[in-house]
Amino acid sequence: MKNRLRNLVVVVPVHNESSLLARCLDGLSAAVANVAVPVSVVVVLDSCTDDSPGIAERFDVTRVVVDALNVGTARAAGFEHARAPDGGNPGINDATWLATTDADSRVPPDWLRRQLSYADSGYDAVAGTVRVDDWSGYSSNVRDGYEQSYVEHARHIHGANIGFSSTLYSRVGGFRPLVHDEDVDLVHRFLSADASVAWADDLPVLTSGRVRGRAPAGFADHLQRLALQEANR
Repeated sequence: MKNRLRNLVVVVPVHNESSLLARCLDGLSAAVANVAVPVSVVVVLDSCTDDSPGIAERFDVTRVVVDALNVGTARAAGFEHARAPDGGNPGINDATWLATTDADSRVPPDWLRRQLSYADSGYDAVAGTVRVDDWSGYSSNVRDGYEQSYVEHARHIHGANIGFSSTLYSRVGGFRPLVHDEDVDLVHRFLSADASVAWADDLPVLTSGRVRGRAPAGFADHLQRLALQEANR
């Protein structure tokens, strides 16, 4: 991507994340402070029945409410809401970089800055890695097996850590209304469109190692499958 980037939009889908959302938004605040262009953070509150809306109100973010129980729909709604200019936010145009993370994750302070560096180098999209923040719910064998398998694969796709140009996102039709693997689906369509994807292991996002996740067939379910495999050995 060779356009001069003038602004960013970050979308965070949220479903009952009151225990972790503040940590997520604190991390994003630090990342926003490390770039010199305007950043709009859109928190999409999807069918929340806890205090997630109240927590989001404490931060400089745009809040969008949906009732879908669908992470693909929530991510898409966030980018759609940000499309039109609003107050000091320039909206989404050909010079906008888009990114998304998860409410149970914390991005590093240089997350956005390094994504922009990849964009400046000509990449259309960035797919980063994750690190589990707490393995206390699992045995050391599960942790070791996960980490060994993880390093053996060069390409990782996590909704907690992807970014892409607005032109590419529009070209492939954006996030589809999938209850899981909406991130994998999107990046595979990037590849089918011959986009240049940076498989970046230098900007890992810290993500929850909780036993019970929010999205079906999400990261928590993946860890549970590994635990079951280990128990059946």
